[in-house]
Amino acid sequence: MSFQIALSGLAAAQKDLDTTANNIANVNTTGFKESRAEFADVYATSIFSSGRTKVGDGVATSTVAQQFNQGALQFTNNSLDLAITGEGFFTTTPDRFSQDMTYTRAGAFKLNKDNFIVDNNGNFLQGFTVDPVTGENQSVSLSTSQPISIPTSAGAPRATNNIFLSMNLDSRVVAPNVALAFDPTDRASYNHSTSVTVYDSLGESHVVTTYFRKLETVPPANSEWETFVVWDDNTANPLLPAPVPPATRNPNSFFQGNNIQFDSNGNFVDIIPAPTIGLPFADLNEPNNGYLTNGAQFLTDVVVNFRDASGVRRPTQYAAAFDVTNLSQDGTTVGNLTGVDIDSFGRVLATYSNGDSSYLSQVTLVRFANVQGLKQVGNTSWKQSLTSGEPIGGQGNTGTFGAINASALEQSNVNLTTELVDLISAQRNFQANSRALEVNSTLQQTVLQIR
Repeated sequence: MSFQIALSGLAAAQKDLDTTANNIANVNTTGFKESRAEFADVYATSIFSSGRTKVGDGVATSTVAQQFNQGALQFTNNSLDLAITGEGFFTTTPDRFSQDMTYTRAGAFKLNKDNFIVDNNGNFLQGFTVDPVTGENQSVSLSTSQPISIPTSAGAPRATNNIFLSMNLDSRVVAPNVALAFDPTDRASYNHSTSVTVYDSLGESHVVTTYFRKLETVPPANSEWETFVVWDDNTANPLLPAPVPPATRNPNSFFQGNNIQFDSNGNFVDIIPAPTIGLPFADLNEPNNGYLTNGAQFLTDVVVNFRDASGVRRPTQYAAAFDVTNLSQDGTTVGNLTGVDIDSFGRVLATYSNGDSSYLSQVTLVRFANVQGLKQVGNTSWKQSLTSGEPIGGQGNTGTFGAINASALEQSNVNLTTELVDLISAQRNFQANSRALEVNSTLQQTVLQIR
């Protein structure tokens, strides 16, 4: 019996040594969680034996339990490196259409040849579908999660419908001579100008230049400015006149808008209809007109609005230099991917060279009722088991789920100093059990030599 007790002690000490050695070996493994060998004594008896004199039957390894305490963060320059601060696991699948999910804390992700986010073993990182504008997720059910893809372009171009322009017009400038007609090539015929790039239905860029010409007014009348627009340089002298020339278009190939007015305090005066410049390109799409020669179209007219997109910022007329305070438009060309950002909620935001940005997905996080019940499968990954409970999906930085840190990796939670001390302790334990085995052998040898 004593031989068996000593042998069980040796086996337990060996298991402790193996566990500690494995922890030390993975001290630099990203997302690794240290293990702890837990032991229980062995005690077997029957109803007819005396429990007062019964000796234990040795020791057995109860479990090798992983410790899921937080590891330190190591910050990197890769925006696809992810780390979780708090509870949760990333979800991966071996292929795009698989539901065989594995769970990991190792967030060293990258793009594969098809622009999907994968780990070092080619497993696909899963994400929830989100609204591309707001980033709100549509479901946190694991069955709806999909591999996260990063498109390299922003998709189809969008033709400009509105230009938003607000500025300060210098009240100190002198109005041009009334006898001098507006001419975009004659600087003396206007006071200020500014340009913005717009896009047609094919994404080709065009330049819209807005001109301002001050009118002579006598106080207390409101100050008044004429507004004009020229479309690209080549439209100052179009090839042919428009088939149905709009009333606001003069023979010199520019568009004239409503006059804008300012009161004595330099504030914009709202009049009805609101001052705008309509560019009737929906009626001027014929290539022979000289406006669009690339086969593109404008489905609606382009309107120059004297305000910002929210309607809050309006033009002013102060005794200060001409200054454009807002100049934007709502069209886009085809854009190339310029950056990917992931916030603490796991929302993946792509930005493009055309100024567009779009939410692509939300990184799927899962948690378990009993994380120590997870089954190890290697590569710093785990699978669900009977004792772990069902995976519960969610989003980062919400409820009990931890926050996601982009450009960071979670290091191993192994404390090397502690492991070296444990290694010494396990070694001493092994030596002591070896000594007990040696003593038992000596006693039996002594008995065998009795005559």
